[in-house]
Amino acid sequence: MASSATHNRNAYQPADVSPQRRVRSRYTLRVWAVRHARLLERVYAVLADLFLRLHPVWQAVGYGRAERPVKFVEKAVKGLLFDCRMCGQCILSSTGMACPMNCPKSMRNGPCGGVRADGKCEVDPEMDCVWLLAWEGNKRLAEQSYPIQVVQPPVDNRLRNTSAWLREVRKLTKTDEHTG
Repeated sequence: MASSATHNRNAYQPADVSPQRRVRSRYTLRVWAVRHARLLERVYAVLADLFLRLHPVWQAVGYGRAERPVKFVEKAVKGLLFDCRMCGQCILSSTGMACPMNCPKSMRNGPCGGVRADGKCEVDPEMDCVWLLAWEGNKRLAEQSYPIQVVQPPVDNRLRNTSAWLREVRKLTKTDEHTG
């Protein structure tokens, strides 16, 4: 019996492939993003301006055609940095670069009543509450207007897995989703 326990403990386990390790590394990047919220806010502003300037291109190609490649890039970038869930209604700039969709309860407007005394999530006790990270990141943003205090509308699940970037350009240019 002792030899089988020793055998299992010494059995080959590939490095960096376990689901727990992947989750931990994503979590580490999410925390990094919050700690560098001001830098990411600046990068976001540059990219938002670029996407807005590309409006004639999006319109010429057609927003519907542009959706797939833009969504691919958006998912890759935001997935890596923020563990993005592609809700289609990104509010990272309002939440200190902490995605509220990472909350196990998908709380969109602040923490639930179950935040532990140590700031951990009641659902996942190893994870810091997403909203405590959001407040920390919000304090680091260049503009101290506290956009985190603005109540957000509920998530529209019809927009899931669509590009929030293109939706924002459409909104700013007043381009109808069906004609652009």
